[in-house]
Amino acid sequence: MQYRKLGNSDLEVSEIALGSWLTYGVGVEADQARACLDEAFDQGINFIDTANVYGRGAAERFLGQALQGRPRDSYILAIKLFFPMSETDRGLSAGQVEKQLDASLERLRTDHVDLYQCHRYDADTPLEETMHALTRAIDSGKTRYIGFSEWPADKIKAAIDMAGVARFVSSQPQYSLVWRAPEDDVIPLCAANGISQIVWSPLGQGVLSGKYDPDRPPPRDSRAASQEMGGFMDRLMQPDLLRAVQELKPIADDAGLTLPQFALAWVLREPNVAAAIIGASRPEQVRENAAASGAIVDTRLFERAEAIIDRALATEPA
Repeated sequence: MQYRKLGNSDLEVSEIALGSWLTYGVGVEADQARACLDEAFDQGINFIDTANVYGRGAAERFLGQALQGRPRDSYILAIKLFFPMSETDRGLSAGQVEKQLDASLERLRTDHVDLYQCHRYDADTPLEETMHALTRAIDSGKTRYIGFSEWPADKIKAAIDMAGVARFVSSQPQYSLVWRAPEDDVIPLCAANGISQIVWSPLGQGVLSGKYDPDRPPPRDSRAASQEMGGFMDRLMQPDLLRAVQELKPIADDAGLTLPQFALAWVLREPNVAAAIIGASRPEQVRENAAASGAIVDTRLFERAEAIIDRALATEPA
């Protein structure tokens, strides 16, 4: 496993991070989830990402129990807040920043996290209020650093330009061969200001694993076939795109990688990316994905893959 510095912080994070969206505490049985977590540590993964809203605290409770007994300084723990936790608890107000952090720490059975992230931008709360609340969270010792997920570039710039507040060290965007929007403005802005990317959905919700045949129903044990986990994949489960992904397999073979490894290596080719977050329901998935770290791939293979995917996306219905 290779490691990269997370923005302007002293955190060295594994290139492959383990996430818990739609999986741990929700769609994956506890024993299987624990096996995945154990495998992650065995593979040198030190970066665990979760959020309070995942299973309305269920993912954090699972991790709080599963991480007991491991030295706290042996892993880097990242959490998020914004989405509703009750009819009245949501957003990034000062009260919510403090309340949700305390609740997450209790579920996680720890006195601090390494990274506290704003899960989305809160248009209903002044940015100054949010940034000062996050700064107090750092000053309290309850988090070491702060980050954000899916913020628009103008709001990122406004936070960067604000005086007297803590600085973001991370951005968590969706980014993959099938979703390249962050390249337009978010990645350049962050790269110029000491903010690294922690990429979610680097395998396009599993589509870039190549396991979805456009002419057959999804495998019964796959995310697309799951009632709990498959509802976010409609945009990606398009026949033209699925056929294009099948065309990537010989390119991955030429690189000496499996298709998931190739897709992860593509994300990690970007210097501003510190880590790619994987979701796994089986330990063997963790093993395979972890092997993408440090892969050296001819850029011409990446360019061939990009051209194939770009053509497929250009034919998607409006």
